[in-house]
Amino acid sequence: MTTYVLLPGFWLGAWAWRDVAAGLRAHGHDVRPLSLTGMGERAHLAGPGTGLATHVTDVLNLIRFEELHDVVLVGHSYAGAVVVPAVADRVPERISRLVFVDSGPLPDGMSQADFTGPEGRERDEELVRTAGNGWRLPPPPWREQAGLGGLSEDAVDRLTRLSVPQPWATATTPVRLTGAWRALPRLHVLCGFTAERIRAMAATVPAFREMADGDWTHRDLPGGHWPMFDRPGELAAILHEAAA
Repeated sequence: MTTYVLLPGFWLGAWAWRDVAAGLRAHGHDVRPLSLTGMGERAHLAGPGTGLATHVTDVLNLIRFEELHDVVLVGHSYAGAVVVPAVADRVPERISRLVFVDSGPLPDGMSQADFTGPEGRERDEELVRTAGNGWRLPPPPWREQAGLGGLSEDAVDRLTRLSVPQPWATATTPVRLTGAWRALPRLHVLCGFTAERIRAMAATVPAFREMADGDWTHRDLPGGHWPMFDRPGELAAILHEAAA
């Protein structure tokens, strides 16, 4: 049996991992999908002060108070970019493997909002100002998202019903890392990218430089950015194999 902690990306809660968690539990694993503060069923806890440090503390407290060890720490999108490396940097002795689902660790000092580039950040800041009370980023119009090509109508309906605004401070807070996390083995689940392309980008794009070397394993999972919805069985199988 392996212990998995599953962390969702922007706008999502633990609910996003339902089918993946079921697949892993069918193999006898201990699976802990987590809604970070202000997300999912914890949406009522969101506030202007909900930042990256809050979400890192959410995960650290789960590991501490549930006395979890040898954790496979899985992060999708935002959670993989900044939450997973920040948690692993602080408690590497509790983690056995890091898994980045269509994501990758950002370098020390970079924030999620930096990754989108100046134009993307400016667009999001305008949404926060005009539609998010100055501190929340509303969910996108899901049916218009190009990356949702493989999703069923039911999956898109579920995204539309259950997504909640993302506290903007989680996107703008720079991640702070000592580098302790780099000693851990890492699995990269690639959706639409190849390992060769990632390595090439890592050589020239600052946001990708942590993916240039280290103990990486790569697995391809063709599809869009949301494999927990369009390929949950295949994603669960990849995670199960990673523990083995």
